[in-house]
Amino acid sequence: MRTTQAAAATAMLGLALLAAPGFAREAGAVLMPDNPEARAFQEAVGYADAVIAGDTVYLSGVVAGPASGDAGLEPGFERAFARIAKTLARAGASWDDVVDMTSFHTDLPGTIDAFVAVKNRHVKLPPPAWTAIGVSRLYEPTAVIEIKVVARKAAK
Repeated sequence: MRTTQAAAATAMLGLALLAAPGFAREAGAVLMPDNPEARAFQEAVGYADAVIAGDTVYLSGVVAGPASGDAGLEPGFERAFARIAKTLARAGASWDDVVDMTSFHTDLPGTIDAFVAVKNRHVKLPPPAWTAIGVSRLYEPTAVIEIKVVARKAAK
């Protein structure tokens, strides 16, 4: 699913958040899918679409790849960015609130141009921090990228 280094860093961040005073995952702060099949899968594997901790929203990675009939990579990437936007909206945030994005690519040179084209339609200036990482494979065998974001909800 992730490289060993990235997985270790994510685990350490998670442990640090859990150890922080006043942080606990509460049912209302954990966003699960509306789709019953997707929800059952995520519950069985043990992850949420997103977790809200204070004013910070941590989204799980969203995978993308070409579907039957797609002309190129962009339609799959568009679906992933739309799914992320929907999850952000459920959390009370938007792409404008994203402060950090990490993308994992099974073919970084072959996917980066299409990815940047789609990203730039959704992510406006000033941009968030972004790290693109080449990996040998992802959890979903047909996926060519996985996108993970962290957003900070605007003060009310």
